[in-house]
Amino acid sequence: MVLTDPAPLHRLPIARFQAARSLIDPVFLDSPQYDCQPLSEALGTRLTLKLETANPIRSFKGRGADLLIKSIPRSENEIVAASAGNWGQALAYACRNVNQKITVFASLNANPLKVERMRALGANVRLHGDDFDASKIEAERFAAERGLRMVADGLDPEASIGAGTMAMELTLRGITPDNIIVPLGNGAMLTGIGRWMKAASPQTKVIGVQASGADAMEKSWRTGKLVFPDRIATIADGIGVRVPIAAAVTDMAETVDDVLLVDDTHIIAAMKLLFHTAGIVTEPSGAAGVAAILAHRSQFEGTHCTTVICGSNITHGQFEAWILR
Repeated sequence: MVLTDPAPLHRLPIARFQAARSLIDPVFLDSPQYDCQPLSEALGTRLTLKLETANPIRSFKGRGADLLIKSIPRSENEIVAASAGNWGQALAYACRNVNQKITVFASLNANPLKVERMRALGANVRLHGDDFDASKIEAERFAAERGLRMVADGLDPEASIGAGTMAMELTLRGITPDNIIVPLGNGAMLTGIGRWMKAASPQTKVIGVQASGADAMEKSWRTGKLVFPDRIATIADGIGVRVPIAAAVTDMAETVDDVLLVDDTHIIAAMKLLFHTAGIVTEPSGAAGVAAILAHRSQFEGTHCTTVICGSNITHGQFEAWILR
């Protein structure tokens, strides 16, 4: 599919999306996408799932991370990042494939499974601060002190462009829903998907979902001014952002129709519903799209919706607490 770019000077040019599929490791491409009848019946909407957990890191972030690492000259033999866990795993996986060193900063409260997997994939993991953004500030200091490149999910355009290949795969199969509902953390997935959908299916509404206890990106997008809350409170660590990225908020202004908030109660209900109707285990951020339909049912009833199940990295204890109980 060759598209005309409606905004050719955008920092996320459509031509780069079209080239990305030939560059990204095929293990992350062509993920399952299908209408889930039992889940659709439970929600009162036709729901198409894009399942981004069937890959080596159980997360969508491999697409953008692989594209980004391939764009970095091999002369830069070490990079630095901050992550709640999935971005760090994706970077570590991509770096291991090209023998590049990576140091990842995560918070002291990071998901232990994600920390373990980052280390197993070869990352030097350093724990610092009480949340993701505190660890990110330390990562930036560390990188500047040593003259190393800091790569950031939501800031580096490759992260968004890689994520946008999910939308390409949907439209290549003729899936042009009324609404595409996308978890919103740092904004890479939402803006990448939104850029492609606005070119390929302008009638599709692009809707982001944030946890009500971590709504900095939603408030920044809605007000047009960066909002910095003192703290966040949500089980959805993958979308738990306290410090918004200005470039991502700018990208949202041109690609996003709405941002909805969901509380942890709706997220847990969505995780249970996905497991019991579709047999899918997801982490909290991965269930955010379904949570939005649950929380705002009247908005989506009778429409065709698509959402991305974007991650499934949870511990055994979390699975028992959030899904089985």
